[in-house]
Order: sequence, then structure tokens, then C-alpha cells
Amino acid sequence: MDEALEVVELAADAGFEGALVWVFRLLGLVVALAGLGLWLLADFSLLWLPAALLVVGLLLAVVPDLLLSLVELAG
Repeated sequence: MDEALEVVELAADAGFEGALVWVFRLLGLVVALAGLGLWLLADFSLLWLPAALLVVGLLLAVVPDLLLSLVELAG
């Protein structure tokens, strides 16, 4: 966890925090849409895979912003 915070702090110091957050938000949106597409359009019984993709997509959309807020509060 410390390494992730150091990377985020480095990105914040370099001025790339906004771009980094938006890249992860877009990646999270793509992963969540892939999970939603698998759930709605695929004909198979593995429902845990689309559910996992939806959860990972939502986490990718939310966590980077929270990490940057945590780094700003800590430092």
C-alpha cells in the first residue's frame, strides 16, 4: 500500500493527478461495460465473471480519486 501511495504522490507532484484519475475512470468504465455486456448478452451460467468485472470497474472508477485525496490529506 505504501508503494501505491508513493506512486500517487509522485504523480501529484508532477501535476499528472488529473490525467491519472481520468485514465483509471475510463478504464473502469470500459471494464464495467464489458461486465454488463457479458451479463446481458452472453448465454452462459457463469454469473460471477460479469459481477466481478462490474465490481472491478466500479473500484477502478472510485479508488484513484480516493487515493489522491488521502495523499493530499497525509502530506
